[in-house]
Amino acid sequence: MAQKTVLVADDDAAIRSLLRQVLQDEGYVVQEAATGVEVVDKVKENGPDLVIMDVRMPELDGIEALSRVKATSPKTSVLIMTAFGSSNAAIRAMELGAFDYVTKPFELDKINYTVSKVFEYQDLAAEVEVLRGEISTLVQTERIVGNSPAMQEVYKTVGKVAKSDATVLVTGESGTGKELVAEALHYNSNRRAGPLVKVSCAALPETLLEAELFGHEKGSFTGAMTQRRGRFEMADKGTIFLDEIGEMSLQTQTKLLRVLQDHKIERVGSSLPIKVDLRIIVATNKDLQKQVEQTKFRDDLFYRLNVIHINMPPLRERKEDIPALVEHFLAKHRYSATAQPAAISEEALRRLMEYDWPGNVRELENVVERAVVLSRGQIITSRELPFGDHEGDHDEDGTDELPSEKSFFKKSVAQFEKDLIMKALRDATGNRSKAAEMLGIYRRLLYAKIKEYGLEGYPPKGR
Repeated sequence: MAQKTVLVADDDAAIRSLLRQVLQDEGYVVQEAATGVEVVDKVKENGPDLVIMDVRMPELDGIEALSRVKATSPKTSVLIMTAFGSSNAAIRAMELGAFDYVTKPFELDKINYTVSKVFEYQDLAAEVEVLRGEISTLVQTERIVGNSPAMQEVYKTVGKVAKSDATVLVTGESGTGKELVAEALHYNSNRRAGPLVKVSCAALPETLLEAELFGHEKGSFTGAMTQRRGRFEMADKGTIFLDEIGEMSLQTQTKLLRVLQDHKIERVGSSLPIKVDLRIIVATNKDLQKQVEQTKFRDDLFYRLNVIHINMPPLRERKEDIPALVEHFLAKHRYSATAQPAAISEEALRRLMEYDWPGNVRELENVVERAVVLSRGQIITSRELPFGDHEGDHDEDGTDELPSEKSFFKKSVAQFEKDLIMKALRDATGNRSKAAEMLGIYRRLLYAKIKEYGLEGYPPKGR
C-alpha cells in the first residue's frame, strides 16, 4: 500500500519541524507549507492525503485556504490547528468540511491518534465506494437479461460509454427495457453516487411538465403556493432520464436544448439562471428522424440528443433469450417470500418461444407472473398461459371434464414420465444435475417432478 502523504502548514518553522519529525517516525511522507497560498498550490500540484493547517496563516488565512482546498480536492482531509477550540473559526472550519480540529498547545499523542483516525476513515470510505460500485454494477447488470448477439451489442455500447458524460438516446418499442439501459449507464458511471432522476414526458400534461422539469417560483402560476426545485436541479451531480422524449412539446424542447448547450436552467417565473451538473439520457419508442421531417421535433435538439444511440431490439428478434428471461422472472415472482421458484414445462416454454410478443419483455414478465399465481408456484403448464390452443382440454360439449379414455391416457403419460425419471436417476447414480442433463430438461423442473412423484430418496443408497 502506498505511503500516506501529509502536508504540514504553519508559519512557525519550529512547529512544522516538530510535526515533520513526529509524522515521519510514524511512516508518513511529509511536506511543508508556510502560507495559505502555498497550501493551495501544493494541493493542486501533489494532492496530499491530509493537510494539517493552522488557522492563522499569512497571505491567505486557514479558513479561506480550507475552502479552496475542498473545492480543488474534495477527498483531501484537513485538520485545523487553532489556539481557541470553541472559536468561530473552528466552528466555521467544521462547516466547510474539515475532518477535525486540534487546539494549541497540542499533545503529540493526540496528533498521532487523530491522524491515524483520518486515514482509517479514508480507507473505510474507499472500501465502501468500491463495494457500492460492485453492488450497483452487479444489481444493474443482472436486471438486463439476455446473451443474444443483439443484446451483446447493447452491452458493448453501455460498457464503452458508461464512464463518459455523453448524452445517450435509447430507442426501441415499448416494453423492451429502455429504462434498464438508463439504469445500467448511470450505475456504471462516475456519477453512480449521485441521484438518478426519472421523468416520463408522456405522464404529465404539457402545462405541468415544464414546471416539473425546471421547477417554479412561488406565485408563478395558479396553485404555485411555494418555491419548488425541478427535476433537473434534483439530478445535479447525477443523471436525469427523460422517457418518451418524443411526447415533449416544441416549447419545452427549446428549453431542453438550452440545458444541453449551457448546462443552465431557469425556474418557471424566474429569469435567474441556475447551473446544473448532470448527464442526460433520453428514450423514445418513436422515430425521431421522421418527427423531425414532420416538424414535430426540433432538428437541432435531435442532433444534440443523438450523440450515442442505443437501440433495444424487440423480443421477437431475440427469442433465444426467452428461456433465460423466464428463469429470471420465475425467480423474481415467487409465489410467496419463502417459496422456491416455480418450474415450467417444456410444452409451456415452447409456446412462449412461438409467441411474437408485441408487448416485448414487459408482456413476458406479466405472463410469467400470472402463470406463477395460477399454478400456485408449482409447475407451469400451457394451461396457465393466456394464449394458445386449449380446445383439446375440453369435451365436445364444452365442459372441463375429461373423458375416461383421456384420464387413462394422462395417467399412462405420467407413469411413463416417472419411469424415465427413475431410470435417469439410476443411470446418474442419484446425481440430479446429471439426470436433468440426460433428460434434456431444466434442473428445477426435474426437482419439481421428483417431488411430484415422491422420488426424493430415489435411488436408495447402495443400489
